[in-house]
Amino acid sequence: MGKRILLASPRGYCAGVDRAVVTVERALDVYGPPVYVRKQIVHNRHVVEALQARGAVFVDELDEAPAGATVVFSAHGVSPAVQDEARRRGLRTIDATCPLVTKVHHEARRYAAQGLQILLIGHAGHEEVQGTTGEAPDDIVLVEHPDDVAGLSVRDPDRVAWLSQTTLSVDETQRIVAALRERFPALVDPPSDDICYATQNRQSAVRWIAAEAELVIVVGSSNSSNSVRLVEVALDAGAGAAHRVDDASELDPAWLEGVETVGVTSGASVPDELVQGVVERLRAHGFPAAEEAVLTTESLTFALPPELRPKRGRADSGRLEG
Repeated sequence: MGKRILLASPRGYCAGVDRAVVTVERALDVYGPPVYVRKQIVHNRHVVEALQARGAVFVDELDEAPAGATVVFSAHGVSPAVQDEARRRGLRTIDATCPLVTKVHHEARRYAAQGLQILLIGHAGHEEVQGTTGEAPDDIVLVEHPDDVAGLSVRDPDRVAWLSQTTLSVDETQRIVAALRERFPALVDPPSDDICYATQNRQSAVRWIAAEAELVIVVGSSNSSNSVRLVEVALDAGAGAAHRVDDASELDPAWLEGVETVGVTSGASVPDELVQGVVERLRAHGFPAAEEAVLTTESLTFALPPELRPKRGRADSGRLEG
């Protein structure tokens, strides 16, 4: 069939990322710069740099923002302790936490109130894990890998529940849950899957194209958990090779030697212009126009935080432009 580019769909921005980015843009419009953002609003270097150019100031901790400043909480969520600190310092806060992460926070509080110990599947140090753990720090035990399960120490093996970070590999999470259930038969499941719909859709799409591709390129930043997972999923699904790039400048021509079919996708915090840049770079190396490999379509949107909604109350998820 000759050379091909298979472009995974869905890819790129999910509803939570779109909401978070537009929240910062709208806050800059409403309150004027500077608007402070605790941590990266989403895990993508290009998005962060574009917002910095408009007047957003990214800080690691709240004490880096002056008293009375406007501060946006990132899409990954924060703990109650961070919210309390903001109130004590008189900061105007806007919460851009993805509603799907907020759902996990609610579940953590509910399980803790029921006296259950929570086995949280996730990656140590990730901002989402830190925020969820902060909801019930005395009741949460982190589980990162199936091999961790055998050594877990819990208060009561018959009173445990599991939750997960929303951006994990579906397959890896299922392996961990299976190991937990084997050790703790009374394990309580969350009411619905914690891994977000967009993460699952993007993993399914890359699994689909990887079966036909000798090479898969994932566009996304190195600190993006869901982008890193897409590389792992592509390799597990049979791709001959898979690499993550921030943008087209990181595409190594040596990867293309002897390759006929390249699959391209992107993490959930990546503007599509970066994907198109990779496609154009591939075309410069002799590949034809990309073929859209559409697994499913997504239509979910989330309303902006209340402080930024139009006065007439119309929900507006917005969209990043440019």
